[in-house]
Amino acid sequence: MNRVPAFIELARLQQWAKNSFVLTGLLFGHAWQDPPLIAAAVVATVAFCLASSAVYAFNDAADAARDRRHPLKRARPVARGAISVREARAAAAALAAAGLAAATTVSALTAGIVAAYLVLNVAYTLGLKHIPVVDVFIIAAGFMLRLLAGTAGIGIEPSNWLLACGLLLTLMLGFGKRRAELEELDDEAGAHRAVLDAYTTGFLDRAVLVCAAGVVVCYAVYTVSPETAALHGTERLVLTLPWVLLGTFRYLFRLNYRGGGGDPADEVLRDPVLALSTLGWAGTVLWLLG
Repeated sequence: MNRVPAFIELARLQQWAKNSFVLTGLLFGHAWQDPPLIAAAVVATVAFCLASSAVYAFNDAADAARDRRHPLKRARPVARGAISVREARAAAAALAAAGLAAATTVSALTAGIVAAYLVLNVAYTLGLKHIPVVDVFIIAAGFMLRLLAGTAGIGIEPSNWLLACGLLLTLMLGFGKRRAELEELDDEAGAHRAVLDAYTTGFLDRAVLVCAAGVVVCYAVYTVSPETAALHGTERLVLTLPWVLLGTFRYLFRLNYRGGGGDPADEVLRDPVLALSTLGWAGTVLWLLG
C-alpha cells in the first residue's frame, strides 16, 4: 500500500503559504535585487517550511485521540489511522532536523530562530495551548520568528513599525481563529480544544477589533514615516493603505457574518474580495517599489 500521499498530507503543504512571511524582509528591506540575500531568504523559507511541517506532524501525533472527535480533524492521517503515532513522531523528528540543517546554512542566528520556533511549538502542544490568551500569543510568536528569520536572520534591519504591524496582524488572526472555532463547534467546542471553554465570543470580538485597529494604525504610520520614504525612495506607499483597509474589513465581515475566519489562507482562496485585496496590495507595493 502506497502511504506517501498520507505522509504528504501529514506535512500540510498547503500551510506552507504562511512561511511567505519570511520573504517580506526582501520586499520591505529593499533587498530584492541582492542575489545573496535572495538566496538566503529562500533557504530560510525552506527551513521554516520543513520546521512547520515537523510541528504539524508532532501536533497530530499528540492530538490524535482528540482529533477523532472533531468533525473535520478526524480526517487527518494520524486520526484516521493511515499513519501511526510513532511514525508521525519519527517524521516530525526528521523534518525538524532537516529544517535546522537548512537554517544552519544561512546563519547561526537563523538556526537559532528556527530552533526557538520548534521549542515554542513543542511547549504549545504539550501545555501552553490550554492557557487562554497565551495560546494565541504563541501562535503570533511563530509568525514573528518568521519575520525575524527573513530580516535579522539574513542581515536586514527590520522596521519596528513593520514588526509591530506583523505582531498585531497575527494576534488578530489568532483571536479570529478562536472565535471561528467557538462559533463552529458551539457546545462541543471544549471537547475539541479545551481552551475554548475559557473564551467567550464577546471577549474574542473585542480582542480582534483592538488588534485590527492596531494593524491599520501601525501600517499607516509605517507607510508615511520619513525612514520608509528614504529607504524605498517614494512617499506614496500610503496608496497601499486602502487595500489593507479593504482586506481588514472584509475579514471582519467574514468572521462575523459568513462563519469564516478559521483559516486565513483558506479565506483568501475562497473569498474573491479578500483575494482581490491581497493581490491589489501586493501589486501596488511592487509597482511603487519596483
